[in-house]
Amino acid sequence: MSTLTLFYGVPSGCSFGSIVALEWSGQPYQLCRIEMPAQSDTEAYHRINPLGETPTLLDSNGQVITESMAILNHIMATSSNSAFHYQQGATQFNQFNQKLAFLNTTLFNAFSPLWYSLEHASSSDATQTLHDYGTAQVEKAFTALERMLTDKIWLMGTQISFVDAYYAGIARWLKYHNVIDINQFPNCQRLDQQLQEQAAVKFAHAIEQQQPAQSSGHFLGHISLEQIT
Repeated sequence: MSTLTLFYGVPSGCSFGSIVALEWSGQPYQLCRIEMPAQSDTEAYHRINPLGETPTLLDSNGQVITESMAILNHIMATSSNSAFHYQQGATQFNQFNQKLAFLNTTLFNAFSPLWYSLEHASSSDATQTLHDYGTAQVEKAFTALERMLTDKIWLMGTQISFVDAYYAGIARWLKYHNVIDINQFPNCQRLDQQLQEQAAVKFAHAIEQQQPAQSSGHFLGHISLEQIT
């Protein structure tokens, strides 16, 4: 059997949430750091993920899983930590996928104009147009999320879950792109603050920043792209 391997992207990839999920899962795993776009656009990485995107998960059977929704569902299904596992078809399983789909489509995609503006040189007018449009979309998405969090401690209610892990990786894009202040949305701000206090979230930050990282899970270390391909 292969060792569970997550290919995560830096800087500030949405794969952050998958690192947090693996820490909570109780499974042994290793990480492969992918610098974007320097490594993600290479032939070596395209052999693993043809789209050149992160995250990518190499499961224990050596099968490649792409897309955050599929990866987080796989980690959830194979987690040895029952607190993070939902039985397929159960109400909680459906709620998990509904919340994850919202984050992975509406919230993630709201930032797309901002990422495009940052990564592609363009005229100042076009850049401003993309920034204004992206800001409006982000504000709309966070407004919906604010309502969703009414009377909830975590996105699933009273129990922390992998959807919260994914949120932690996306919410930080507000500062990265210097758009709306999260304090405009008290529920969203509270959730983010709660997550920053989690050991697994602190671990994921340290991993991305290449600082000393103390795992509370079963992290086996890093492996290079060259060692895998």
